[in-house]
Parts: sequence; structure tokens; C-alpha cells
Amino acid sequence: MTLNGGWAYRSQIDARGRGRAVLAYLVAQYAHSDEAGWREHIALGEVSLQGRRANGLELLCLGDVLIWNRPPWTEEVVPLSFALLYEDEDLIAVGKPSGLATLPGGGFLDNTLLARVRARWPEASPMHRLGRGTSGLVLFARTELARARLQLAWRGREVRKVYRALASGRPLLETFTVRARIGPVQHALLGQIFAASPSGKVAISHVAVLERRADESLVEVAIETGRPHQIRIHLAAAGHPLAGDPLYIAPGIPAPGTRALPGDAGYLLHASLLAFAHPRSGEAVVLRCAPPPGLEVNANHPALRDSSPGPRPA
Repeated sequence: MTLNGGWAYRSQIDARGRGRAVLAYLVAQYAHSDEAGWREHIALGEVSLQGRRANGLELLCLGDVLIWNRPPWTEEVVPLSFALLYEDEDLIAVGKPSGLATLPGGGFLDNTLLARVRARWPEASPMHRLGRGTSGLVLFARTELARARLQLAWRGREVRKVYRALASGRPLLETFTVRARIGPVQHALLGQIFAASPSGKVAISHVAVLERRADESLVEVAIETGRPHQIRIHLAAAGHPLAGDPLYIAPGIPAPGTRALPGDAGYLLHASLLAFAHPRSGEAVVLRCAPPPGLEVNANHPALRDSSPGPRPA
């Protein structure tokens, strides 16, 4: 277990927070602590409003800056190594292990892929994120030109994103498309999490069965959109949740009464391929990351096998 340097959580008050007391705002904004917990944070001098120590009773105004200076805390031990898959003057692609958060959040600050990559490439900006339990390709931009052009490509659905997953059950069809909308739903611990929701945003996943096993199926999933936890939600919506997923069940919703969190692992999901036009040259770039054990196609199976070279340690 390692102690990090603490973090300042900064909020700029918008119309939804205007007129609320500082204490009430914090309770609503950060569901990890109840009112008693936030009274203690305030009493310890951890909360400031407009640069001055807050007492919790102040009424917030539009544009106010509210900061919670969280003291250093001990982070959970997680796998910290990653694989360097591609590097040039504009881009870096790495292979993330399952269990390592991509970005700070959920109790992680130093023990994240972003912190590890920036220790070597301080200029790196992540172009997307993978869930903590998901392994595989993460792309970083090293220049402003690369970041801006890749953002446009992502928004224009010009980046091909392909995953491997182990789904429960045996789908009837060899290929199918899932279009369940994804949006916020209620969660007992976090207030809200993403799941299948009729009022959510459009999400599209194309699924192909690579191999059928006893009571599970190895599938490949190409996603057109990039909603949070999209593959986990969509496979559950199709009646085939990821094997071992502690959170999502059919039809793409959290299990009733569950206390599992989105970051909880136990499933096999891997970002195996990214394809896009290079932001500077325009040439086609195809990046691959070999799947981990459990997501490999049986050598005797007729399905197309991943022949990408193994990653080299970073």
C-alpha cells in the first residue's frame, strides 16, 4: 500500500448549485461521505470557498470556486506495469493490464495508467479510457495537433475500436448488433451509474461470436460509440452479460440491491484493436494488442486468430 500526495477537488458552481449551502452541496456532490462525514472534513479545515476556509453554512453563488483539499491517502495495490505498443513524435499506444485504472478516480491517484505514462512522457494526453477491469490498448496524444485531430476523428466515428470479451451463454446468432441506449440510472452507493436506459444516449455495438464454449462464448465487439461501460451493458442487454461481471445483468442494468461498483473486476474484456488515420501524415494506422489468457481463440478453432506480436515491456 502506498501513500499519495493528496488532491484538491475543485468545483465551480453552476446554476444547479447556486443558492445551496456548502454542506448540502458537498453531500449531494460527493456520495462517498454522508453529512456527518462532510461536517468532519469542514471542521478539519479541508474545505475552502473562494480561497477562504468554509464553515459549511455559506450560500453558494454562481461561479464560486469550492475546493475540497483531500489529505494524502493510502491507495490500493494494483498492477502498475504496462506495455509500450507504439511510439512516434505524435502518439503513444500502450497495453493496460486489468486492475489498473486509466485515470484518477475511485480512490486512485498515483496508481493509475495516466500517472505511470506521464512519468515517462509528461506531455501525454489520453484520447479515451478503459474501465479498471478492462485490459488492452490505450492511445495517448503527445502534441496538440494530434490531440485535436484525433478528437475530431473520435467524434466523427472515424476510429475503429474492436474488443475481445468472454460472454456468458451461447448466442443464437453468429453476428448481431445491440442498440440499447445508455444513460444514468440509480445506484445505492454512488447515486447514479451508467446502464441501459430508454432515456439514455444512442449506443451501437456489433458483436461476432469467435468461439462457443461449454456455457460461455468468446466474442469480438466493434463499437461505433464510446459510452461508459458500453460493452458490459450491451452484452448484458443482449442476454449475455460478461462472465464474472459483478454488476451488470440482463437487460443491461445493475443487479437489484447490488453493492458492486463499476470499477469492480472479475470479467474478461480486452481492447484488442484501434485503427485510424495518423493525425499528421494521414496514413492508416492499425494497432493491435494480443489478448490475455482466456480470450485467445482455440488453436484448432476455425475462427480468425490474432497474430499480432506480443508487447514489449515499458
